[in-house]
Amino acid sequence: MKKIQMVDLKGQYEKIKSEVDASIQEVLDSNAYINGPKVHEFQKNLEEYLDVKHVIPCANGTDALQIAMMGLGLEQGDEVITVDFTFAATVETIALLKLTPVLIDVERDTFNMDIDALKKAINSKTKAIIPVHLFGQCANMEAIMEIANEHNLYVIEDTAQAIGANYTYSDGTKKKAGTIGNVGTTSFFPSKNLGCYGDGGAIFTNDDDLAHTIRGMVNHGMYKRYYHDVIGVNSRLDSIQAAILDIKLKHLDAYCDARRKAANYYNTAFANHPNIITPTPKNCEGGICSTCDCHVYHQYTLQIKNADRNKLHQHLLDKNIPNAIYYPVPLHSQKAYADERYNEDDFTITNELINTVISLPMHTEFEEDQLEYITQTILNFLK
Repeated sequence: MKKIQMVDLKGQYEKIKSEVDASIQEVLDSNAYINGPKVHEFQKNLEEYLDVKHVIPCANGTDALQIAMMGLGLEQGDEVITVDFTFAATVETIALLKLTPVLIDVERDTFNMDIDALKKAINSKTKAIIPVHLFGQCANMEAIMEIANEHNLYVIEDTAQAIGANYTYSDGTKKKAGTIGNVGTTSFFPSKNLGCYGDGGAIFTNDDDLAHTIRGMVNHGMYKRYYHDVIGVNSRLDSIQAAILDIKLKHLDAYCDARRKAANYYNTAFANHPNIITPTPKNCEGGICSTCDCHVYHQYTLQIKNADRNKLHQHLLDKNIPNAIYYPVPLHSQKAYADERYNEDDFTITNELINTVISLPMHTEFEEDQLEYITQTILNFLK
């Protein structure tokens, strides 16, 4: 059996090596390393894939969040609601802009924003909502957009873990993750479902004016060289990373299918186990499913019940099975984001999840004996 990887980037690269190498060589031959033809080509192809009017590439996913909020003109002290159970980048960008982060709880089954908690958190200072499409499936965007429209709030989608996922509305229509709110953002960090070989990110919107503003912001506020019309930053996707991403974009749907296949193997192996709760996609036709296009499984995250999650974590490591705990400390308990406004009773689910979740290896290059070894090792431990 091959060595098990949490994310098998080498195996993935070997299958597309000739395509990637040729695309990189085109950039080297052109010497157009910043905002070159490859960046514009990738931008156009991603717009077509997402069915969105504007894609603005940038340097990384954290910048994408910050620039999206800058583009919306949010002002110091404005409150921005997001989830407690996510990576810190979502909240740190709010704090960096001197906005006020408001953290709320998540749903136990999807790990995504709790709609009732969202309703309770809105007040006169609220200006925006950042739903995080955690682990690969969309938050309840239909409900979130209804609430946002009712209160005249902006919606910024954090799509770093869910690019390629579809959200299905109650009437059966679909939209890609990141294209539903006022603006969407994503990361192209190497381990993402669509990842480059360094840092990268992008911003999506159907708003022409907002897109124009953001295009200047990512390039020092310039639309014409040395003429600075808006306050901007230096956040550009370099041409080599764009060349890699454009090749991988062609394979993205196949990558998502491969992840769903692995997830389905896990789901089948763990079905009805009294100590295991498997991920439960539900924003799709027919409700809960395991193989449809609503979940792209950036992470495959179990909840362990009535058993010692930490001992399982170490047991898997001892058996050469990489795994991770996303996330061990909620944001409201982090030193950087502690706030006396927060009440532990408001984070019941998050405080439970940090003690029960464990993420298993998830990527596009599994062999069946690897999946069998992982699942049997867990089942044997939980006997």
